[in-house]
Parts: sequence; C-alpha cells; structure tokens
Amino acid sequence: MENSIGRQYGNKLRVRVCGLLIEEEKILLIKHRGLGDGHLWIPPGGGVEYGSSLKENLKREFLEETGLQIRVSELRFVNEFVKPPFHAIELFFLVERTGGQLRLGSDPEFDENHQILEVIKFFSFTEIAAMKENELHNLFSYCHSISGLLKMNGYFNY
Repeated sequence: MENSIGRQYGNKLRVRVCGLLIEEEKILLIKHRGLGDGHLWIPPGGGVEYGSSLKENLKREFLEETGLQIRVSELRFVNEFVKPPFHAIELFFLVERTGGQLRLGSDPEFDENHQILEVIKFFSFTEIAAMKENELHNLFSYCHSISGLLKMNGYFNY
C-alpha cells in the first residue's frame, strides 16, 4: 500500500458507489496502483460526496474515471470491505453508457503526479479467470460469469 492511499482513505469509514458496465459480455474495470498487492482491478466508482445523491455521485465518478456518461440502473448488491486500515461500504449499481468516449481519467483526490488510475479495459470472464485473485476486487471471488454477476444481490462481506 502506498502511503498516499493510506493517508487519503485509511482509518475511516468510506462509502463508495461502483458501476457495473457490461457490454458485449465484458465488464469495464480500472487498474488502481497501490491497492491490493501493488495494483487492483475494480469497477469504476468512488467516494460519495455529502449533499449529492448516490446516482449523481456515480455519474460524476464514472465521467472522471472513464470519460463516459451513464444512466444508473438498479442497485444490485452492497459489499462491506474491511482490511485495516481500510473500511468501505460499496454500493454496486448496473449502469448503461449514454455518451462520451472511453478514456482513462483521473482521480481528483490525487495530484497529476500521483495518480492511482493506470489502465482501463473491458474484460471477459475468461480473461478475469486467468488473473491472480489478489489483483481483482473481491467480488470476483464469488462470481465467475456475467450471468453470475447479474444474479448477485444483497449484502456481502468479503
């Protein structure tokens, strides 16, 4: 873990919204530097800002990180992640692309010389299955297909 990530997100409860964008049987993921064992692939999303709805927050985060405008659909599941010094409540929504051009964006919580977003890519579940478990968000430990992902609902504590 990088010190800047620990300073920014550690030792406090963080509420996050995450978007599940599925196109052509692939899911959009972003590689984050400094998480997991050096890096971690996770769906786009980020922290909830006070005064904005969950859907507004997810639209903002998606645009910042991916360059895409989205329509936020249904809430699929909630994940609680606890691995000190991190504690996050993550709300996962299905989303649909409505505009924009796919590009790797940035995280405004970090300056341009210390960005944590590295790569953006659509992955098939065959590609995901070939990746190391510690390089993937924990949700992929429990679903191994698009249909499995779409069936997930409720509360998970990974």
